[in-house]
Amino acid sequence: KEGDGYFRKGCNPLAQTGRSKLQNQRAALNQQILKAVRLRTGAENLLKVATNQKVKEQVRLELSFVNSDLQMLKEELEGLNISVGVYQSTEEAFTIPLIPLGLKETKDVDFSIVLKDFILEHYSEDSYLYEDEIADLMDLRQACRTPSRDEAGVELLMTYFIQLGFVESRFFPPTRQMGLLFTWYDSLTGVPVSQQNLQLEKASILFNVGALYTQIGTRCNRQTQAGLESAVDAFQRAAGVLNYLKETFTHTPSYDMSPAMLSVLLKMMLAQAQECVFEKTSLPGIRNEFFALVKVAQEAAKVGEVYQQLHAAMSQAPVKENVPYSWASVARVKAHHYGALAHYFTATLLMDHQLKPGADEDHQEKCLSQLYHHMPEGLTPLATLKNDQQRQQLGKSHLRRAIALHEESVREASLCRKLRNIEVLQQVLSAAHQRSRLKYAQHQEDDDILTLIDAPDVLSKTEQEVEMILPQFSKLTVTDFFQKLGPLSVFSANKRWTPPRTIRFTAEEGDLGFTLRGNAPVQVHFLDPHCSAALAGAKEGDYIVSIQVMDCKWLSVSEVMKLLKSFGEEEVEMKVVSLLDSTSSMHSKCATYSVGMQKTYSMICLAIEDDDKTDKTKKISKKLSFLSWGTNKNRQKSASTLCLPSVGVARPQGKKKLPAPFSLLNSDSFLY
Repeated sequence: KEGDGYFRKGCNPLAQTGRSKLQNQRAALNQQILKAVRLRTGAENLLKVATNQKVKEQVRLELSFVNSDLQMLKEELEGLNISVGVYQSTEEAFTIPLIPLGLKETKDVDFSIVLKDFILEHYSEDSYLYEDEIADLMDLRQACRTPSRDEAGVELLMTYFIQLGFVESRFFPPTRQMGLLFTWYDSLTGVPVSQQNLQLEKASILFNVGALYTQIGTRCNRQTQAGLESAVDAFQRAAGVLNYLKETFTHTPSYDMSPAMLSVLLKMMLAQAQECVFEKTSLPGIRNEFFALVKVAQEAAKVGEVYQQLHAAMSQAPVKENVPYSWASVARVKAHHYGALAHYFTATLLMDHQLKPGADEDHQEKCLSQLYHHMPEGLTPLATLKNDQQRQQLGKSHLRRAIALHEESVREASLCRKLRNIEVLQQVLSAAHQRSRLKYAQHQEDDDILTLIDAPDVLSKTEQEVEMILPQFSKLTVTDFFQKLGPLSVFSANKRWTPPRTIRFTAEEGDLGFTLRGNAPVQVHFLDPHCSAALAGAKEGDYIVSIQVMDCKWLSVSEVMKLLKSFGEEEVEMKVVSLLDSTSSMHSKCATYSVGMQKTYSMICLAIEDDDKTDKTKKISKKLSFLSWGTNKNRQKSASTLCLPSVGVARPQGKKKLPAPFSLLNSDSFLY
């Protein structure tokens, strides 16, 4: 129920909407594609080793059936990718639908065993004290599988992304794999990718942030100025997230997150944002006035240009094979449609507006000259404006070209079975085509074929150039779930310490025998070798983690000193840890599993080293992962692949374990 606080804000896994049903269909298709890919791999392996000719023929026959079935499944997945109807605004509108991205899906991951073992081994703490924190992390991940389609859902995903940065620094040393297998499905091909690398998890969450922004953009009511402004903002933010993903995570094993594919998706988001800018210009109604028509014509030409560039990008290798055919068709249709609108509005301003005495001749001449790269041969802007016959002839040339482009857009839409089923798209294209034909019929003359010149291209121009908006993670305050372990600058996975040592000492005449330095946690400094603490085993540089069972990891120098002096001359029990040599690290393991990625550069597997066979005296070299964080030149010095934002970190407080509502949803394939 809404408002009962049972589910995390930004998540509603029990919602039954068109989007959730579509996402469940995607999940079911992913499972079928995985099964087909495994069957194909098995058949191909059998074909390689078989020597009997009859067996080979039988395997080839079965392989052809499997490939056919796999192709049908991928076509069905493509159909879901163009199911734009369920993502659009609920308001009935006579507008061309926009394309959203579907959310990537994942399988369950159990952090509990791995994190508990690491807390006990690395931090020498009782792992059962962190059961609530581990449960919170797993609940947050589960909530991210069903984000709500609004800003709260985006904030939920970003919160988990930032939390993963803390988790990576706390529990994922750069020199070894932790044994957690993260599995995510490619949103375009349905092929699963599994990797023992937290970078896959972080990159996939970022992709879903961008995808959620596209769904927010398509949901906006484009019949209002506020709705269109929200749509422009959403698509610009989607482009910013996808660009951040492309520049930050390189060599991703999932094809939908490859640099080439992300570049195409980035262009698609900006093109749709530019389309919404044009709709903002024309929403109040296009006035049949010279300067207004010049502006609208150039805005339409801009939209047609960006969609033409998008279609060209979609037609290039290596993305051509995996971009849904319906997406490429939509880009081509819109390029023709908006190009036709640019010519139609240009024809209207030429045919309906004659230069009248007292009119601003200079302004109109300048506008007309800037409407083209160059005027048609033999024509000048001012002479054309003053000569009614020249204006009519040039206007009809634009109309004829508009009709040709409209016919091409209708033809392109009819060639794609998916687009033929989008009724509103067919209606918009048909209405625009009919409007141009009617206007041309009103002015058509018998000798037009001989007298009309080729209309020049309309120069694209916009008053609002869309730009991507990069994600601002620093504006989101996220508290580290595992802050009880201590300040992250000290207590991280890339540093190793001795187990806690108990130091029992007394202050002699109020003198502790040492001073303190540093800022949470404090260190022992200037230790008198003959004092009680030194004789009990304290050393300079020791970090004080507790005093009389009171946790001191987050206390400042003054607070620790005040606490120590409060005991007077009573015996004080203090626990300390010492930093070990950073070169003493564990053996490195790295393994990657990827199914059905034969034709991509990411089908590489790192071998798992055998600990028993590894010579302990051999120098261990760090292995690079498939997912690299940016272009770090000095990877050995990089303790974490996430540049953590400034967050408000409070001192750890006791907390009650919340119920786990997601235990109701134990299906791997359930997604919103």
